[in-house]
Amino acid sequence: MNLVALPAFADNYIWMLHDGAGALVVDPGDAAPVRAALGAHGLELTGILVTHHHPDHVGGLNGLQPLLNGAPVYAPQREQAAMPVPTTPVAGGDCLTWQGKAIRVLDVPGHTAGHVAYVLDDLLFCGDTLFSAGCGRLFEGTADQMHRSLQQLGALPGTTRVCCAHEYTLANLRFARQAEPDNAAVARHEAACLAQRAAGQPTLPSTIALEWQINPFLRAPDAQRLGELREWKNRC
Repeated sequence: MNLVALPAFADNYIWMLHDGAGALVVDPGDAAPVRAALGAHGLELTGILVTHHHPDHVGGLNGLQPLLNGAPVYAPQREQAAMPVPTTPVAGGDCLTWQGKAIRVLDVPGHTAGHVAYVLDDLLFCGDTLFSAGCGRLFEGTADQMHRSLQQLGALPGTTRVCCAHEYTLANLRFARQAEPDNAAVARHEAACLAQRAAGQPTLPSTIALEWQINPFLRAPDAQRLGELREWKNRC
C-alpha cells in the first residue's frame, strides 16, 4: 500500500492510501487535490473516510461524489446531520473493510462531539484529535473526553503511524518547549522537523512512540492538566 499526504488549504493534509488501482481518501476538505492525485496515478476512488464534520474535512465531498461509483463514504454516526452528502454512519467498535483490509473505528470525542478515528494496519487516521506534539481545540467536547480519547490512541502500538490532518508540528513543538522545558526529546525533534520543512517535506506521519516522548497533551496525567494545557495553548 502507498500512503500519500495531499496538501490542501494553508496547512491541511488529505491522506490517500492506494494499491496502484483503488484509492481510499481521508477527510477531503477540497476535491481538487484528490482529483489531481487520482488522475496522476491512474486511480479509482473506492472509498472515503471522514473523521468529523468541520468544513476543511468535508468540503470536497460534493465534488468527489461523482467519482465514487457507489463506493462508500463513512462518517461519524453522531455527526450525520452536518454532512454535506449522504454517508454511511460509523461509531466506535465498528469494523469496515477496504480492499480486503480491516479498518477499526474508534470514538474519540473532544474536538467535536462525534469525532472518530480509523485504524488500518499500522496507520492511524485521527483527524484533529491527536496532532504531532499537540491535540485539537475543545470546540464541542470536554477536557475529560479529550483526555480519554488521547489515552485510547496512546494505547495503540508504538509503531503505529499517526496521520493527523494538519501541519501544526512546529507550532506545537514551540509550545511543548514552554510546557516541558527540560524535555530533550522535544528539542531534538524540533531540529529534525525544521530540516524537513526547509526541504519542503511534511513532518508527518509521526508515531505513537514518538508522541509519548514529545506530546505534552498525550503525557498529561489527567483531564485537569490537559485542560490547563489546552487553555494555555489557545492563548499562544
